[in-house]
Amino acid sequence: MTNEAREKHLLAGMDDRARGFTRVVSVEQQAETVRASFQYETLLVVSSDAGSPAAALADLARRLHERGYTQLRSRLTFAGGIYLGSQEQWVEYADPERAPETEGGRFGLMRRIWRTFTRRSGD
Repeated sequence: MTNEAREKHLLAGMDDRARGFTRVVSVEQQAETVRASFQYETLLVVSSDAGSPAAALADLARRLHERGYTQLRSRLTFAGGIYLGSQEQWVEYADPERAPETEGGRFGLMRRIWRTFTRRSGD
């Protein structure tokens, strides 16, 4: 079972320009490991080899966080060729803490205000 799609997840969040998105992430079997791949516009991000789909998705979220993506969450939609629709719960990937001085200027201020108003309850 090499390069065969094992699962498909929806990944939603805010991109590096503070635009909302929802895209499909494929989780594929790679010999003894799995890999998650995500394409958004011209960007293609692939996780490192992982032992489970959850670990591959977490690595993918980490890589996207490093590129400025925020408010990331995923939901399993296909497993083994079976469509699950919205039956599964969202898995949230906490944004990394950033020092206020790394987000300077007007854009940084707007982003902090946006996060304040869009923060989910319980955060």
